[in-house]
Amino acid sequence: MEVKVEKIKQELQSHGYKLTPQREATVRVLLENEEDHLSAEDVFMLVKDKAPEIGLATVYRTLELLSELHVVEKINFGDGVARYDLRTDTNKHHHHHLICVQCGAMDEIREDWLGPLEERLEKEYNFTVLDHRLDFQGICHRCKDKADKTDKTEE
Repeated sequence: MEVKVEKIKQELQSHGYKLTPQREATVRVLLENEEDHLSAEDVFMLVKDKAPEIGLATVYRTLELLSELHVVEKINFGDGVARYDLRTDTNKHHHHHLICVQCGAMDEIREDWLGPLEERLEKEYNFTVLDHRLDFQGICHRCKDKADKTDKTEE
């Protein structure tokens, strides 16, 4: 985790910002919850445990700054809530999501399957893709399993 905090600190410094204690607390919460898609309110509640003096506005400003610097990705899954997801060094682009319309679960696809499409866009349209995000909406395996079990007990 310390290596990641240091990288984020360097990214901030390269744009003329400091990693203040409040920003660091926010970054650490994001790193500790990398698998989750936290809202600003979620981040705030977790940061409050580490830095009780921090305010919600400070967390919002920090998340917006990290989003502008492309340290985090601000995403919306259609539920009206902005969520924040750390970008990784391993992927050129943001990862993709499988969103369950029944339970709201979000699973991630870490592989980038759109490389061939980007190459085609470059060749056929002279368009350079800088980033993309792909979200699939459907019914997750957990909801399908529940439905299958319910169907079997009703028979």
